[in-house]
Amino acid sequence: MRTPLSSRPAPERAPRSRIVSLLFSTHPGPSAAVTVVTIVLGIAIGLDPWRVALLGLAMLFDQFSVGLCNDWIDAERDAAVGRRDKPVARGWVSASTVRNAAFVAAALAILLTMPLGWFATLAHLVFLASAWAYNLGLKRTPASVLPYIVSFGLLPAIVTLARPEPAGAASWAIALGALLGVAAHFANVLPDLDDDAATGVRGLPHRLGRRASGIATCLVLAIASVVAFVGLGGIGLGGAGWLQLAGLVLSLGIAATGILLVLTRPPGRLLFRLIIAAALVDVALLATAGEHLLA
Repeated sequence: MRTPLSSRPAPERAPRSRIVSLLFSTHPGPSAAVTVVTIVLGIAIGLDPWRVALLGLAMLFDQFSVGLCNDWIDAERDAAVGRRDKPVARGWVSASTVRNAAFVAAALAILLTMPLGWFATLAHLVFLASAWAYNLGLKRTPASVLPYIVSFGLLPAIVTLARPEPAGAASWAIALGALLGVAAHFANVLPDLDDDAATGVRGLPHRLGRRASGIATCLVLAIASVVAFVGLGGIGLGGAGWLQLAGLVLSLGIAATGILLVLTRPPGRLLFRLIIAAALVDVALLATAGEHLLA
């Protein structure tokens, strides 16, 4: 049960500045990861350096806004379960400050995308709106995975639409992005299932349960690696080459190990690390795509 506001302990004194506390509220790890993937994709399709830099900065502010929005919306819930990793829950920064920063970061993300063209800007706007929709309520429903499918599926398209002559992303790249989005959702939620359950959050992973969610995540990552391999021309090794084949074998091996782990013990941090490793292999495959990313 939630602790009544009147009986909660006084906020801890912040050992760091408000700016640093805000930075921790941006979820810097995931923000940096998505930004790096965006930059890698931009380089892979040959974008001019200034376009790559602007796209990366826009995505960084995008992810900052999503992280800040999450901590603003979940401030009461995080405090109720004693989240020590959340500056708002610890009283180091106010929820209103985090809220305002989230809106500013979102606006900067879209403004920075505008020089890359209206098609890229529109795709980015949908990406961002989808991510915010998750924080604003979809995370509590069986459709919790939908924003991840939409946003991650759009990521390759944002990059290809940022070309001087905008182009759509290949269908396999969009499918791969959507699959990685599903895996990201499950991997992100798995460590917090108990805390979420205690505060009334019941998204798709919560309804499936820890074991079924772990197996589903591994299966999705295995499918993603096959999609990447085939999309790169891997049938008969025609265009993918031995590097892509090695990536496919490694990713499938990690996924199989993850499933075996789930079947033999309660899912824990080791499974989470395996999920991240498999996802990184799929991202590495995506980074070798080059012109294959274009529709």
